[in-house]
Amino acid sequence: MLSITERQLRGWEQHDLIRHLDEFAFSDLIALRTLTKLREDRVPPAKIKLALTALRKKIRHVTDPLKELKVVSDGKRIRVEISGQHMEPVSGQLLFNFDQTELKRLLSFPGKSKNDQRIEKENSERWFQKGLELEQIGAPIGQAIEAYEKAAKLDPGSAGALVNLGTIHFSIREFGKAESYYRAALAADPDYALAHFNIANLYDERGDYENATLHYRTAVQLNPQYADAHYNLALLYQGNGQIMEAVRHWKIYLKLDPSSAWGAIAKRELAKLRMSTVLDGRPTEISNSNFTRPHR
Repeated sequence: MLSITERQLRGWEQHDLIRHLDEFAFSDLIALRTLTKLREDRVPPAKIKLALTALRKKIRHVTDPLKELKVVSDGKRIRVEISGQHMEPVSGQLLFNFDQTELKRLLSFPGKSKNDQRIEKENSERWFQKGLELEQIGAPIGQAIEAYEKAAKLDPGSAGALVNLGTIHFSIREFGKAESYYRAALAADPDYALAHFNIANLYDERGDYENATLHYRTAVQLNPQYADAHYNLALLYQGNGQIMEAVRHWKIYLKLDPSSAWGAIAKRELAKLRMSTVLDGRPTEISNSNFTRPHR
């Protein structure tokens, strides 16, 4: 996906820029993409390691800067974006003329008291539940959007509110806004299977099958019982002629949801694949126009 050779990967591992992994999650791909860009800018691995070590010391709540911060290069100089400002990671010097008071404010991230945070999270949850209620009773869509936006403002980590905002905008075909909300949800919670599934639906709708497949696969890795994601993966693989993968995901889906209307479609498509293989050893071209993928 990122055109990274195994040799390059092992080199980054040896320089302790990434951990040795046999499988990579979506958040790991973000780190690898950043390293790829720094490599293209000819930033030496030793300089990258020095910058990452300095960032971990200066910003206590950050454990993996490559995933949690925007790390870029200016020529061979590394800089990191914090609160909309660029900082030199080793010295901690902002690349604008701010005094030491402002520097301390940006690096310390002063926040509200724990009690204030707890109250805001509780209020955020109330607005989130209000949004769900408004959707269930069929209230004007603007009211639900307003409730979810208040939930997300009170708690930027409210991935559920962000996903629901994305889904509302997806349903009215405002795909740009939908993608922004889905990405914000993934930034808040990279392991949120529903967010991966919904952004995969968006990419699928746009015809970006590579990214759709990536996020559907991430969804089933995070939640192997995610029936709808297996269903949509089976359709994508089937449409791309990857018959063995399609069969595998149809079988998994039927174990999870054998008796629904979607299960009937899965049985039909699985039988169609098996029959075509038995008859002539070649997969038939499947049209997806006869059934709809679940976007739940």
